[in-house]
Amino acid sequence: MTTAGPERFPDFIRALPMVDSPLASLRGWMLQTGQALAMFYEIPDGVDLPEHAHGAQWGVVLEGAIDFTIGGETRTYGPGETYFVPDGVLHSAVIHPGYVGIDVFADADRYSAREQGQVVQDRRRRAMGRADPG
Repeated sequence: MTTAGPERFPDFIRALPMVDSPLASLRGWMLQTGQALAMFYEIPDGVDLPEHAHGAQWGVVLEGAIDFTIGGETRTYGPGETYFVPDGVLHSAVIHPGYVGIDVFADADRYSAREQGQVVQDRRRRAMGRADPG
C-alpha cells in the first residue's frame, strides 16, 4: 500500500475513533456497527499474541507480515493476503515489525474507543519520541 507521507491510512480513517487496545504499540482506528467491528491498524514494533479465541475474524495484510496459527495450523501472510478465523477457534500470532492491516470482527464489542484524554496523551508521547505508556 502506498500513501503520501508517513501515514498509512487517509485522513478520513484516522478521524475515526482510536482503538483502546492492550497492545502498547498498536495504533488503530475503528468503525463499529451493531453487527461487526472493523479495525484499521499498524503495529510498528511487532508483537507476539498469545493463543486466544473469540468470535469470527477476517483480515487483510496491507504491509509487513504475520505468522498466524489458526486451529493449530501456522501460515505466514503477506501484503494482499487475507485470513479467516472461525468463531471460537483458538489462534495466536507473531506480528512482524512494520505491520499494517485491516481486521473485521464479528464481535461488535471486541474493542472500545479510547477516551479522548488518552488519545491526546498518546499524541504528545509520539511527538516527544516516546511511544510507551510510561
